[in-house]
Amino acid sequence: MAIAATTAPAANEPPATPIHRLGEQVFDAVSEIGDVASFSVQTIVWIFRKRARWSVLTPIFYAIGVNSVSVVAITGTFIGMVLAVQAYHQFNMMGLATRLGSVINISIVRELGPVLAATMLAGRVGSSMAAELGTMRVTEQVDALAALGVNPIYYLVVPRFLACVLLIPLLTLMADFMGVIGGAVVSTQIMKIDSFAYWKHTRDFVESLDIFAGVFKSYFFGSAIALISCHRGFNSRAGAEGVGRAATEAFVVSFIAILFLDFLIGMGWNTLYRSLWPQSGTLI
Repeated sequence: MAIAATTAPAANEPPATPIHRLGEQVFDAVSEIGDVASFSVQTIVWIFRKRARWSVLTPIFYAIGVNSVSVVAITGTFIGMVLAVQAYHQFNMMGLATRLGSVINISIVRELGPVLAATMLAGRVGSSMAAELGTMRVTEQVDALAALGVNPIYYLVVPRFLACVLLIPLLTLMADFMGVIGGAVVSTQIMKIDSFAYWKHTRDFVESLDIFAGVFKSYFFGSAIALISCHRGFNSRAGAEGVGRAATEAFVVSFIAILFLDFLIGMGWNTLYRSLWPQSGTLI
């Protein structure tokens, strides 16, 4: 007589409550932040520990910097053009059309130029770096470098980090310049604003400190894009789905980090500016 096989009853585990799930998510987020911080510290240490070779830096500089010029230039041009089209009618109704240049250009050099240039680079450069490093992780090329005695962070992350930090500020200036030109063309040629008054108000309101503030932000944006994207690539899961998810997460997290850093730097800059020049109302 055959005896039916029986399975041991599963342990009675209490169902996960919303508080438990929330605690797990918070724990995972804290663990992820700590992992990114450790990854960032290792990258900074390797920058000063050993000089990167130009043979490795040159193709990465070209891919990140030169290949991004057209995208950033087009983005910056349309930023200025859209601002001019959207703001003209309101300023014209108030009789302040000639002051349109100051509003457009100060918005570009302080906020829109650095932020949108960094966002475009996070989509193009960040996703590309995450996908490339994720593919190397999945195909065990990263492990092969470690087996050959080459530190993967030094060989793969440091050149990309340096390229982002050094080149994104230059690309931000490119976006600022093209945005100023795009706004000026639309304002003076299409909206028929007097060009002398347009540039006079721009000169009166836009200072070199405003341009410096936007470029200063871009250093932090570039650092965040490089570190987050490389970290996502290094921790990519196996398969095409894992690599695609790493590229998507690199862009999304980089974009959130750009906005968060923009807020923090803006608050800190305003506080510092008010303490040094209390009579001025310049904000970033």
